[in-house]
Amino acid sequence: MKDIVLTDRGPKPIGPYSQGVRANGFLFISGQVAFDPATSQITGTDAAQQTQRVLENLKAILEAGGSNFHHVVKTTVFLKDMNDFAAMNEIYARYFTAAPPARSTVQVARLPKDALVEIEVIAAV
Repeated sequence: MKDIVLTDRGPKPIGPYSQGVRANGFLFISGQVAFDPATSQITGTDAAQQTQRVLENLKAILEAGGSNFHHVVKTTVFLKDMNDFAAMNEIYARYFTAAPPARSTVQVARLPKDALVEIEVIAAV
């Protein structure tokens, strides 16, 4: 059994996917880019600003799904340019201050709406 998680505090999906799905004690959150939930437009002109927006979107979806950053067990970070790793990592570290989750970070050719950063999350509920 699965429950769909949807909150107005996070950006509405732009395709046939859910913001999050809760199943078997876990919350799986779709990759988030720096969409402003109010405008559905990318915000931020650099990787640090976009990472901040992405993590705020993830926070909203985590909370709507009954979880939080402390319960995140795995993240995957997609960067348009690996040269943005340090900027992303500096902001990321502010959200995962103790016992950070497992993480993979990869450079990709292109992200939705030409975003610089996308992050997906798996958390315990």
